Amino acid sequence: MTETALPPRRARAEIDLGALRANVRALRARVAPHVRVMAVVKADAYGHGAERCARAALDAGADWLGTATPQEALALRAAGITGVPVLCWLWTPGDPWDAGIEAGLDMAVSGRWALDEVTAAARRTGGTARVQLKADTGLGRNGCQPADWPALVAEALKAEKEGLVKVTGLWSHFACADEPGHPSITAQLDVFRSMLDYAEKAGIEPEVRHIANSPATLTLPETHFDLVRPGIAMYGVSPAPELGTSAELGLRPVMSLKAGVALVKEVPSGHGVSYGHHYVTAGETTLGLIPVGYADGVPRHASGRGPVLVDGRIRTVAGRVAMDQFVVDLGGDRPAPGTEAVLFGSGEHGEPTAQDWAEAADTIAYEIVTRIGARVPRVYVGE
Repeated sequence: MTETALPPRRARAEIDLGALRANVRALRARVAPHVRVMAVVKADAYGHGAERCARAALDAGADWLGTATPQEALALRAAGITGVPVLCWLWTPGDPWDAGIEAGLDMAVSGRWALDEVTAAARRTGGTARVQLKADTGLGRNGCQPADWPALVAEALKAEKEGLVKVTGLWSHFACADEPGHPSITAQLDVFRSMLDYAEKAGIEPEVRHIANSPATLTLPETHFDLVRPGIAMYGVSPAPELGTSAELGLRPVMSLKAGVALVKEVPSGHGVSYGHHYVTAGETTLGLIPVGYADGVPRHASGRGPVLVDGRIRTVAGRVAMDQFVVDLGGDRPAPGTEAVLFGSGEHGEPTAQDWAEAADTIAYEIVTRIGARVPRVYVGE
């Protein structure tokens, strides 16, 4: 995940920080002036590079950063990103609570075990832990169930009175915000409001209340509360085709995946291509070798379907995607070795998009950008 002085010949993921900053500004423009924006940079910023993207998002007006694991959050602090609140929400028993307190992280608490561990860490370090209580309003993943909420709130208030914790936030997460009109959206919002009301009447005074992810930020203003948490939208990818394309949502894709054609050769009719010979040439043709494969994050499920722009034309993966390479049928064209092949990008120049690859692999565009591996250097543009 390093910056490269010269574009690598084999492959590279170009990360347009100018596009990222524009997306953050566009997302901020969708929320009321008092609503803060959390830039979610978990999973190495969805494969884009956490530190560089975090800095660009902050430059563009983001107020908070969000990560899944404490290790991700601590890495941001180690990189010198201080003076900004960072929420991390996926804690497991034995995680580095002490370090989280010392780094001033906001740490999500979904149950008594977590509250017990963070208060024990506060006693050890002599610090006050910043915690955010997460409510399970219907997603059924992390978070405290409504039936257990009163007990968690009571214990958090007790710890707060002892100076061990400061409850900085109350929050939850949607299950189906990317499905317009889904009944669970209203149901979860009602549960969230009820759990907020209980906690605040009990004495919790949060700095922020939040539930809005990317699709809710874009389409559900009633869910914005004090803070929104755009993730995939910040990287210019539509959260769901049903909500519109990136362009229709006013977003610019940030990542472009490119490779240099490694070999062009003529083959006869009836020639099998790649493992299993699931593709056989229909006539004399030329094949182009693209030197990236599933070890680089190119989905094997897109075998025979993944689109690639080579020499001004869209080609399709011929046969199986292998670990390090795949083949395209060039139909007799003979681009020079080293010619740029664009697997996906913004789509503004006729190239495929991450959504096109998602459809080819029967998955979501989130997975396409996030899975691009460390073997593919990140090259930052748009500084």
